[in-house]
Amino acid sequence: MSGQSLLVPGTISPPRSVPASIPRPEYVGKPAPTPYDGPEVQDAETVEKMRTASRIAARALYEAAKHIAPGVTTDELDRVAHAYMIEHGAYPSTLGYRQFPKSLCTSVNEVICHGIPDSTVLRDGDIVNLDVTAFHDGVHGDTNATFLCGDVDEESRLLVERTQESLNRAIKAVKPGRQLNVIGRVIESYAKRFGYGVVRDFTGHGINTSFHSGLIVPHYDDPRATTVMRPGMTFTIEPMLTLGTYEWDMWEDGWTVVTKDRKRTAQFEHTLVVTESGAEVLTLL
Repeated sequence: MSGQSLLVPGTISPPRSVPASIPRPEYVGKPAPTPYDGPEVQDAETVEKMRTASRIAARALYEAAKHIAPGVTTDELDRVAHAYMIEHGAYPSTLGYRQFPKSLCTSVNEVICHGIPDSTVLRDGDIVNLDVTAFHDGVHGDTNATFLCGDVDEESRLLVERTQESLNRAIKAVKPGRQLNVIGRVIESYAKRFGYGVVRDFTGHGINTSFHSGLIVPHYDDPRATTVMRPGMTFTIEPMLTLGTYEWDMWEDGWTVVTKDRKRTAQFEHTLVVTESGAEVLTLL
C-alpha cells in the first residue's frame, strides 16, 4: 500500500451561499432534522421527483470528479459540486445538515466517510471519495463514489474496484419479499474473499422527503435487519470496505471518520427504489 503520510485537518473556508430562490430542507438553520414519521414506501409522484434529484446529485458528483488531480484541494471539489447543484435549482443536502459546513463530503485514503472539504491538497496516489446529495422539489437523491488520483498502487486500486463490485452485487440482491439483511450478507461474503473489513457503524438509510428516514441498511450480515423490502421503498446502499479493521476513530471536528488502523478504505453509494422484480437505481448518470 502507498506509504504516504496520514491526513491532517486543513483549513475550512466559509460555507458557500445558496440563492434564496432555491428551497431549503427543513433542517437548515436547526440543530437537527425533524424526525421522519412518514412511510418507507413512496408513491409514484415522489419516486419521479427522486429520479430528478438523484440525477442532479450524480451529475454533480461526476462534474466534481473531473477535477480530481494532484495539486487540487478538496475545497475546490466542493466548489464545483456546489455550483452544479445551484445551477440546476437544487440545494446541497449536506450544507447545514446538523451544522455540516460544506456541500459534499470528501473522504481521502483512510477517511471512511464524512470528510469535510478544506485546504487539503490531493496527492499523486491518493484515493478520494465524493459523497453528494441533492435536494430538489422536496426530495433528496444521494450518491457517492471513490476515485483514483494520479498513479495509485495496485492494492488501493483493487480495493476501489471491489468496493464498487460489492455495491453492484448488493443491488442485484434487492427483491421484494426479501429481508434487508440479504444486502449486508452479499456485501460481507464478497468482501471476506479478499480479507477486507466491512464498516458496521455507518450504514445505508431510507431516503425520500427526508435525508435519513430512520430505516437502516447494514452492509454486514446483521440478523436484526429483518425489514421486508416492498415495491416503492426507497433507500441507499453504500458499502464501506477497508484494507484492515472496520473499527474507527473520529477527528475533533465531530464528522471525519478514519479507520482505527489508518489503513485505506473505499465506498460507493446509490439511491434506489424497490420495484416489482428488483431495484431501479435512481442515481445513474
